[in-house]
Amino acid sequence: MFDALTNKLGSVLTSLRGRGRISADNVREAMREIRTALLEADVNVEVARKFCDDCTQKALGMEVINTLRPEQVMVKVVYDELVGLMGPIDVHIPFVSKPPTVILMAGLQGSGKTTTCAKLARYCMQRGKKPMLVAADLKRPAAIDQLEVLGTQLEVPVYVERDHQNPVKVCRNAINDARKRDRDVVILDTAGRLAIDEEMMAEVAQIAQTTSPHQIYLVLDAMTGQDAVNTAKAFDQRLELDGAILTKFDSDTRGGAALSVKSVTGKPIKFIGVGEKLDALEEFHAERIASRILGMGDVVSLVEKAQQSFDAEATAKTQEKMAKGTMGLDDFLTQLDGMRKMGPMKSILKMIPGVGAAMGNVDLPEEDLDRIKGIVHSMTPQERKNPDVIDASRRRRIAKGAGVEGPEVSGLVKQFTQMRGLMKQMAGMGMGGRLRMTQQLANMGMLDGGIPKMKKGTTKYQPRKTERKKRRRR
Repeated sequence: MFDALTNKLGSVLTSLRGRGRISADNVREAMREIRTALLEADVNVEVARKFCDDCTQKALGMEVINTLRPEQVMVKVVYDELVGLMGPIDVHIPFVSKPPTVILMAGLQGSGKTTTCAKLARYCMQRGKKPMLVAADLKRPAAIDQLEVLGTQLEVPVYVERDHQNPVKVCRNAINDARKRDRDVVILDTAGRLAIDEEMMAEVAQIAQTTSPHQIYLVLDAMTGQDAVNTAKAFDQRLELDGAILTKFDSDTRGGAALSVKSVTGKPIKFIGVGEKLDALEEFHAERIASRILGMGDVVSLVEKAQQSFDAEATAKTQEKMAKGTMGLDDFLTQLDGMRKMGPMKSILKMIPGVGAAMGNVDLPEEDLDRIKGIVHSMTPQERKNPDVIDASRRRRIAKGAGVEGPEVSGLVKQFTQMRGLMKQMAGMGMGGRLRMTQQLANMGMLDGGIPKMKKGTTKYQPRKTERKKRRRR
């Protein structure tokens, strides 16, 4: 997300370092580069122009406080303007006191609307609600079947009328059925098209007029950039949207839609889809997104993800073992599985201030983590508890059981032993020390798979470049 924009803004703001005062010339020079970066990110032209003008006006003549550097002052200005550009946003769904709360979902085909309906149902379930999905997309083949499969995965009822070809009647009947079933949230999955047409707009407008939904959300594909903004304007003119949901947000390296929708349409982005799984729906917080764009991390979101993914009691026990230096490979796998539930490893590390920038473009292949699990699962309980007992014969047996080469087992055990020692030191450190130690772990390779690199499609061990250089020296 926002990788190109983050890198560009970082280089522009860093260029101001060392100047005692932010003058009109260097502000205008910096804002010209920022405007170019925004346009390259597919931000609306007028939005980019106004954003840079507002930043320039606030920054001109600002004195640099003794304890701050010029780029830090500009970071504050740009951060505040980014938050204002995307917010303020009330991300909570206003559930009605007399249920059911009716939510109408609209959007074009291919935006991920049906999957987002299921994700939103799960979001409601986490807040103690009993949702029901309504299959009102009668145009797309297999749309009903897809929603039924998703409903089964969530154990959420799906209202279906296969004989009806009138989506307005289906939605009206579904709301009545929800009252009988005591379901307090109804999510209407309406039909989309490959492009906006009058028939689609008339149909969804009629559904809205008949059912009087409490919330109307437009599902947009973040990767379509300016097209997403134009789609939002067209739908808002007919439906009076309450907000938008941006899907494929994790794949959108530009971010133009996220930065333009609120300013152009006046409607906030309520949620973002950050993956294909049903738990990959996040609330859209402008201040957190602004922090990510400026490479400042997002600790609040990281903590929230951790609370959802980790068992508090098990984590406390593991932390106690870390402090004593008695953490075993079973404990390591438990923590690894919890981190994988939080999302791709690289995305998680980018939420840690200072670590995301240090990671750069390091690739963190998920298949390497699967190889780690395979090696550990080939060990006996004693070996997992105390890897120090693993000798040459045990290493050969483990490698054979996991289908890998012996050096991979040696590399994993060695790096885990080093990591366990660092974890013990981290237990008594403050946040700054922990961040520095996390960077050491990344340099050791424990954060990018923790095993020697292998050629794709082969099990032949390929030593790292540093190892080959050492051998040549010897």
